[in-house]
Amino acid sequence: MLASTHRLSRGAVRAFGILLAGAMLAGCGINTIPTLQEQAKAAWSEVLNQYQRRADLIPNLVETVKGYASQESKVLLEVTEARAKATQVQIPPDILTNPDAFQKFQEAQGQLTGALSKLLAITEAYPDLKSNQNFLALQSQLEGTENRIAIARRDYITAVKDYNTEIKTIPGRWWRALLYPDAEAMQNFTVAEDKTKVPEVKF
Repeated sequence: MLASTHRLSRGAVRAFGILLAGAMLAGCGINTIPTLQEQAKAAWSEVLNQYQRRADLIPNLVETVKGYASQESKVLLEVTEARAKATQVQIPPDILTNPDAFQKFQEAQGQLTGALSKLLAITEAYPDLKSNQNFLALQSQLEGTENRIAIARRDYITAVKDYNTEIKTIPGRWWRALLYPDAEAMQNFTVAEDKTKVPEVKF
């Protein structure tokens, strides 16, 4: 009787020890790397979602502008081609850790942004187009989408910063070496060099 009680208490102590060790491991960041990795992937999915939303709006916008400003065929063609390139960019599974693939994706989206800016700039010369309800609705949706893209990119940048910092600093570096050797640093959005130059002011 005494021996079985002793074995029972030793089993309870062992179980308590295992639970305590598990709690200590969880508390010291063993799950931080996969948690941050999943947050960054989720943020990236939202970036893709918003870029797709923009791509879906563009054909209707181009058709509406064409009805009022068909002579602006060069700009309309630029937008259409830029959209085609942006939507045809192959997104490999490793894009978040592949600098070349990430750069190609960013460049294609940047070209589309530039073409859209030209399209919206030419519409200023067409008062009838500017007052068209369909165009106004599409323009409003596009502006809303651009805002959502900016927010999604900001959230992704923050998530990647947190993840990359974790795998490069202690104790994250240790956990990465021990348990997550495949955890690679993720790519982040950059600002094009021409956007960082201070504009020249000439009088």
